[in-house]
Amino acid sequence: MADIARLAGVSTSTVSRALSHSPLVNQETRDRILDLARSLNYTINIGAQNLRLQQNRTVAVVIPIEQATRQQLSDPFFLSMLGSLADALSAQGFDILVSRVDADEVDAAAAPFDGGRAIGVILIGQGRHHDQLNKMAARGVPFVVWGAQLPQQLYTTVGGDNVTGGRLATERLLAQGRRRIAFFGDTSLPEVEQRYRGYVEALAAHGLSPDPQLHVASSFLPESGGQAVAELARRGVAYDALFASSDLLAMKSIHAMREQGKDIPADVAVVGYDDIELSSYFHPPLTTVAQPRDVAARALVDALLVLVDGRSAPSVQLPTELIVRASA
Repeated sequence: MADIARLAGVSTSTVSRALSHSPLVNQETRDRILDLARSLNYTINIGAQNLRLQQNRTVAVVIPIEQATRQQLSDPFFLSMLGSLADALSAQGFDILVSRVDADEVDAAAAPFDGGRAIGVILIGQGRHHDQLNKMAARGVPFVVWGAQLPQQLYTTVGGDNVTGGRLATERLLAQGRRRIAFFGDTSLPEVEQRYRGYVEALAAHGLSPDPQLHVASSFLPESGGQAVAELARRGVAYDALFASSDLLAMKSIHAMREQGKDIPADVAVVGYDDIELSSYFHPPLTTVAQPRDVAARALVDALLVLVDGRSAPSVQLPTELIVRASA
């Protein structure tokens, strides 16, 4: 605003009135100021305006969506996290602004903050673009990510202990005498890679090596479960257990295995991940690894408010817990 005032030869208060289309500024001066503002790509920072008026109590919650897989906001895990975050933000007097971005352009998550619509951003998932998130942090955008802790990380994450979770799931299956344990999940995603690492560690502790033929790089889409089961059938590999990197993936896989005549858990024991609400109502009820979503939501909000206050916030890793039900 000061730049426009200097170029137009008027005061900043005149610029402010002109941009607000005040009748106190004559038409000629107003048009000159508006033309200058357009040529300089000037936009009113709503956040600064709200801060001046002490109004902005909004936090953006952004979900990166993989365009290639067409994952939806209706995914049960996303919905449960959104619900927990809405409760945690409401408890501290904040509103929630929900949006989605292309996971390949995850730095676009900064837009609500850059435009002043939100005081900061909570990202549900970090996708594959760790470098873009580091650049956002380097330019001072206050944001926190639900995801895995990674090397050379400049931003704050809150997430479950995925390695331990993967180990717990696999140890449960091994304890039941299962030795041909399939793994469904895309290990190019940081959280899934850590779950797979726990799977490998548990196998190694029992003197077993992972069989590449038993790993299918499934996305989190519902149909991926059936596709992964069909892929194992195409490969002609025998398996007596399955560790799926999400509950929805596990449930859809069970449906597909039943269509092949398999009994769950007699023929194939199954463990999922996340402990979504549906997992306890499924048939058979799903053994899974629980992530503490309500605790995570409060930790995400607390960390973000620390960053908004201009202080550093350490990353947080939360414990995971094996929930034993009938599927394993």
